[in-house]
Amino acid sequence: MTKASTRVNDSQDMSWTEVLELSKSYLKIPLALLFIEAIYWFITQPSNTLVPIQISEAWIWHELTNLIYGEGTATLTTNNGWMTQVNLQNDSFPGALNTVALYVSDECAGVHEMLFISTLIVMTDGVSQRIKLRSVAVMCGIVYVLNIIRLVAFYPIAVDSCALDPNNPSCLNPVWQYHETIYNWGFLLVLVIMWLIWFWKIGVPSRAVKATELNEKYHIGFRQEWKKIHFLILGFVALMLISSAYSVTNNTQAMQAKETLDFCSYSSIATNQCMAAQNTWDNAINTAWSLAGIGLLIAAAVAIKIDRFVVIQSETSESE
Repeated sequence: MTKASTRVNDSQDMSWTEVLELSKSYLKIPLALLFIEAIYWFITQPSNTLVPIQISEAWIWHELTNLIYGEGTATLTTNNGWMTQVNLQNDSFPGALNTVALYVSDECAGVHEMLFISTLIVMTDGVSQRIKLRSVAVMCGIVYVLNIIRLVAFYPIAVDSCALDPNNPSCLNPVWQYHETIYNWGFLLVLVIMWLIWFWKIGVPSRAVKATELNEKYHIGFRQEWKKIHFLILGFVALMLISSAYSVTNNTQAMQAKETLDFCSYSSIATNQCMAAQNTWDNAINTAWSLAGIGLLIAAAVAIKIDRFVVIQSETSESE
């Protein structure tokens, strides 16, 4: 007589053992998010780190506002030397110029949110690399569009609130409340919902359960085989490190700010010029650290290789 051990895998009904194994697999996701948060904070210490994206979003914001709400409702101007500021104009806005000045900072460019959703997708098991890359591209595009919609919504909110109390600075409070709500938790909620929809739509749960039946082993070590592309990347890293040093030692504006700071420290004074010099010097130092940090991360990604070995655990039948 023969007894065949059978196992029914149902993608809809998961046992508690499978749920536990699945939860262990996804503990790496919050750890990866914490790492990405640290990297993002580090590289955005200097202002306007993501200026190409900031400029593109400011331009689209300006054009759409004029297109939707009428010509002259928004003007595009510079902020810290970059075309990232949009001035919203309406007769009910407070101030002599009836203008609300807003700008797209590196923290408001939506890149933080793009990194968040991309990390969730990349760290999800049971999905091919091709699907992950396509999903990341689509999700980042959606986040970019949502961020533009968020920016365009500033004008009607400001107009509606200031129409009730024209030329009163407090009428802009709803604008700042809207911005804080979206920035603090609104976008996070949207991103989590986006990932959950993608998670179930792509059929990840059943794939992830099957992945728990595989015994994966990893070997981390230095790369033994080097190709031309690896040396080119390391050459690019060297240029980043040189630029990092140059951004401080040969930056005329930074060195002048350093001289001003030394004078302020020697004279024990704290003027507006001293504070401006402090900001300029801090920005130069942060830029140097960001370039160096990104370069070292790229170098580490090239020099270190991770090999994965997968052992399939097969079920054997018992006979008696």
